[in-house]
Amino acid sequence: MSSPSAERLTPELASAFARSALGHVAREYPNKLDHVLEGPQDAQGPRALHPIFFGSFDWHSCVHGYWLLATLLRLEPDMAEAPAIRALFDDAFTPQKVAAEVAYLNRSSARGFERPYGWGWLLKLQAELLAHPGPWGGALQPLADAIAQRFRDFLPRAAYPIRTGVHSSTAFALALATDYACAAGDPGLLRLFEAKARAWHLGDRDAAAWEPSGDDFLSPTLAVAELMRQVLEAREYAIWLAAYLPNLAQRQPASLFTPATVSDRTDGKIVHLDGLNLSRAWCWRGIAAALPADDPRRAAADAAASEHLAASLPHVAGDYMGEHWLASFALLALTAGEP
Repeated sequence: MSSPSAERLTPELASAFARSALGHVAREYPNKLDHVLEGPQDAQGPRALHPIFFGSFDWHSCVHGYWLLATLLRLEPDMAEAPAIRALFDDAFTPQKVAAEVAYLNRSSARGFERPYGWGWLLKLQAELLAHPGPWGGALQPLADAIAQRFRDFLPRAAYPIRTGVHSSTAFALALATDYACAAGDPGLLRLFEAKARAWHLGDRDAAAWEPSGDDFLSPTLAVAELMRQVLEAREYAIWLAAYLPNLAQRQPASLFTPATVSDRTDGKIVHLDGLNLSRAWCWRGIAAALPADDPRRAAADAAASEHLAASLPHVAGDYMGEHWLASFALLALTAGEP
């Protein structure tokens, strides 16, 4: 799909990503539901349960597939795929369908539905839709409001962060959701995210970076660094980063600078490691952008981003186990540091 040397989004790559996403966000099967049956009446298919986010193998991948399309539409509004994206959004983001998605969240058994990964991505999607003219953002706002309220209810009770490389990562979810709090002009939500990030991570020092695990698609270490970049003022972040990754300029810990090897891209867990490479590239680019141009740590971070991109960007398509989600992580990396 792409060249290993690609460093930023190109029109050709944008079209390839868009065609891929258009092929899976409305593809109902195969499907891995996160669904608790409260009774026999709940034995329903994905489209019946989720009239918008029924595709892309699972709910959260469908959400960030829509984010991918919305972002590409903003960046490349004249792309050949733009009319199909607009038609899809007009059909998906209606008050009736959004109300059904909200109703699903209100089920008593759905209290932990998609917490926190899907929550973060839904708010990231809404932040992007708010940048578009037209009714889509307004239509999805009730679902965004419901998810934002879930963060407000959950975070005061979350005494500890979840430091994993998979869906349970709290740092990754808050990093995505922070974009929404800024885009929506919600200072209360932003203060909540900042306070929790500080409580969880301000005292983190000398990260050991015992990673990756065999099915990580996130770096537990770098996800924290990206979250703190977003919530700390530049001077405070520089001080924190020096304590958190004190040997960054020397490319240590080495594990953070070594792209993961993906042995089987048809295995739904092993292919997560392509996502790890791409999400690390996103984090490294964010870290680099926060450092002065002459800081040796910036060169190390930029080089690490390029190496991780080269390892996995050529593999975002090919097998559905990766194809239904990897392009979203590639787009995060390719657009890091851009408006």
